[in-house]
Amino acid sequence: MKVSALPHVSQSPSSQTRLKDAAIELEAAFLGEMLKSAGLGKTRQSFGGGAGEDQFSSMLVQHQAQQLARSGGVGLSEILFKSLMEKTDDV
Repeated sequence: MKVSALPHVSQSPSSQTRLKDAAIELEAAFLGEMLKSAGLGKTRQSFGGGAGEDQFSSMLVQHQAQQLARSGGVGLSEILFKSLMEKTDDV
């Protein structure tokens, strides 16, 4: 299977915005997995909310991760954005 190079993306504000949004979403996904691994969102025995609590706690963790990423996160989105911008300059 051959993977082709990324198509050339113009440096218009809209393409930069899309790249920035994609980088933030990727950081949010990463942070969500990290928060899950840390135990955030696990059902506590004291609440006893059942299956509904499990479903909503996963959505809560996902939303918290998105908010963390949008407010600066751990800096991963900025690194990803710069890397993506360099790739578009090379093409």
